[in-house]
Amino acid sequence: VAVRHCAPRPQGEGMVAKGASKKPTKGGQQKKKVVHRFVIDCNTVVNDGILDASNFEKFLQERIKVGGKTGNLGDHVQLTCEKNKIQVVAQDPFSKRYLKYLSKKYLKKHQMRDFLHVVAVNRASYELKYFDIHEQDDDDDN
Repeated sequence: VAVRHCAPRPQGEGMVAKGASKKPTKGGQQKKKVVHRFVIDCNTVVNDGILDASNFEKFLQERIKVGGKTGNLGDHVQLTCEKNKIQVVAQDPFSKRYLKYLSKKYLKKHQMRDFLHVVAVNRASYELKYFDIHEQDDDDDN
């Protein structure tokens, strides 16, 4: 039986995660922090008196997880409520989809999921809208 011996690897070389560089950035500069800005527009729903924007903001502050812990926003995530719009500014990697998930959870908790839904208006914002229901009375008269 022949035994193969591999040459030992020099230290510092080895498996590197995909996308990770082996060399530090130029001049020892740190990576630029990416800031994510998202907006949830509750204007139509708040004007109708169905939803309270400050209550929704409080719900988001309690439920957003940072580092695997709820209520741990710190300096990483800021929530502000201005004119029935909730703005989320995050410095860590933050998913827009996570905001939609939490918004749907809030609507379900307050039994508003039957007539409201969360719609993406553009790349950085959501809007709470009513379902578009049209009654078909023309066929029912027969």
